[in-house]
Formats: sequence, structure tokens, C-alpha cells
Amino acid sequence: MMFHLARYTQSILKIRSIQQVMARQNHDKRLPDFHDKYGIAVLAGGTAFCAVAWVILSTQMGIEWNLSPVGRVTPKEWKEN
Repeated sequence: MMFHLARYTQSILKIRSIQQVMARQNHDKRLPDFHDKYGIAVLAGGTAFCAVAWVILSTQMGIEWNLSPVGRVTPKEWKEN
């Protein structure tokens, strides 16, 4: 019986200490940092930059994306010496 009472008391103290820590954190006045102010804008700008770069790369560079040469490549005429 004593063991159960000690465990119960210990768990209650842990819960109260956690609640006190959370209450203290909620009352702290925190100034917004760089990520709070500009985080979404930087993320959106980086995403837009990468998307535009890939679109330009895939459309303007003239890369052929794994197209099959079947039907386009013809053998050269044999030249005898």
C-alpha cells in the first residue's frame, strides 16, 4: 500500500511541475525572430526559384529526355576502297 501511495504522489508532483513549466512558458514574452518574420516568404521564394529553374532547364536547353532513336537513326552507305 505504501508503495502505491508513493508512486501516486510522485506522479502528481511530476504532473504539477510539468504544468508549472508550461504556465511559465506561456507567460513569457518572446520577440519574433527571423524565421517568424520571413520564414514562409523565404521558403516560397526558394520553391519558386527552383521551379522556374527546372522549367527553363527542361524547355530551353534542348535536352532530349530519353527519346528512343528507333526510326530516326539510319545506317550510312558502305564505302568500298
